[in-house]
Amino acid sequence: MDLALLRTFVTVHRAGSFTRAAALLGLSQPAVTSQIRTLERQLGRPLFHRRARGVTPTAVGDELAHKAAPHLDALLRITEAEREDAGALRSLHIAGPPEILSLRVLPALAPLVGQGHTLRATLLADSGTALDGLASGHHDLVVTTARPRGGPFTATALCDEEHVLVAAPYWAALVDTGRLREEGPAALDGMPLVEIHETLPLVTRYWCAVFDTPPDARSLAATVVVPDLRAVRECVLGGAGIAVLPRYLCQDALDAGRLVALAEPSVPPLRTWFLVVRTGSPALAHLGRARDRLLSAAAHW
Repeated sequence: MDLALLRTFVTVHRAGSFTRAAALLGLSQPAVTSQIRTLERQLGRPLFHRRARGVTPTAVGDELAHKAAPHLDALLRITEAEREDAGALRSLHIAGPPEILSLRVLPALAPLVGQGHTLRATLLADSGTALDGLASGHHDLVVTTARPRGGPFTATALCDEEHVLVAAPYWAALVDTGRLREEGPAALDGMPLVEIHETLPLVTRYWCAVFDTPPDARSLAATVVVPDLRAVRECVLGGAGIAVLPRYLCQDALDAGRLVALAEPSVPPLRTWFLVVRTGSPALAHLGRARDRLLSAAAHW
């Protein structure tokens, strides 16, 4: 059986789409369709059900993928090892929100440059756009809080991020922390708020987790909106108001007394980050190495 046909088949099986598979393989969609039809004729069985949006494998297709994919991945690892032995540079394309990529992910991957890798980062706050780019081959790894379910992706929990309600000392002194503990967010009515979006995504998550209620739009509205948590932190440090921030972004300022935590819930709200790759791609040596390095580094985040 032609290995090229099997490679195309496994790529379509993992991508769930002829279009995405064509982009990953560097082929046209008609070429991918033709190869799948050729393989189906050779086997005498349909391998995919054609749907309005993509394809789903038949039972025969699932069985063939289960048998063929590990062997194709092994051949790919051999090929990649030979390329590395020849000194070929490999580019790693990673996408995710600017804060975690800038402060955690890229520093963790930086040592790979000394091992013959080049790094290309795309700063994307929108998870859907990042995952679409991953599926179509524009990115190799995506860091996101949106865990994809199945399809062409494999997601691994990377780390948990604790959120903290903070303010500069001036504003913190105006908050009755006892009332905040007893009455909840009503104690914060009228306080200026800094957020990443008008819909108050971080505040809403915090309020629901800690106070068991969404924020009241009539008494709490953003006075500063900036789509970068580092800028949110700097605005709060400058006295613009209160904000919800990841602890890793504000711990140094808390330790120095430049920020004050307004609440210390016994169970702090957490957000989980996931490392997402295309299924099968860790068989590529440079992607597997990057994935392992990130998982190792994240154990200490």
